[in-house]
Amino acid sequence: MAYVVAGGLTAVAHYGVLIGLVELGRIDPVPATLAGFIVGALVSYALNRWMTFDATRTHAQAGWRFALIAAGGFMLTGILMHLFVTRAGLPYLPMQIVTTGVVMVFSFLGHKFFSFADRAA
Repeated sequence: MAYVVAGGLTAVAHYGVLIGLVELGRIDPVPATLAGFIVGALVSYALNRWMTFDATRTHAQAGWRFALIAAGGFMLTGILMHLFVTRAGLPYLPMQIVTTGVVMVFSFLGHKFFSFADRAA
């Protein structure tokens, strides 16, 4: 449940930046979603470390691990949104929802078993 709450707040940050940049700034959806991803990743780290995974690693130990998983999610977001929006010409918001679902599963598993995993494991 904590992951859902943290994910919801992360999505609000990500989608807020995305929509603001596309609709107000007239920025292309792919770079706009990547900017939103970065903001969301910062929110996600703080909330998931605090609320979700009962982290036993220090910030120094978990931070680089989180960044590695986040980099994978960043690339996955960029690739999927490029394929959906730029190549296929599909609307950016519905495709961002699909992309979010895929990246959420990838990120949850990566953070659970790598970023914030118990040091003894």
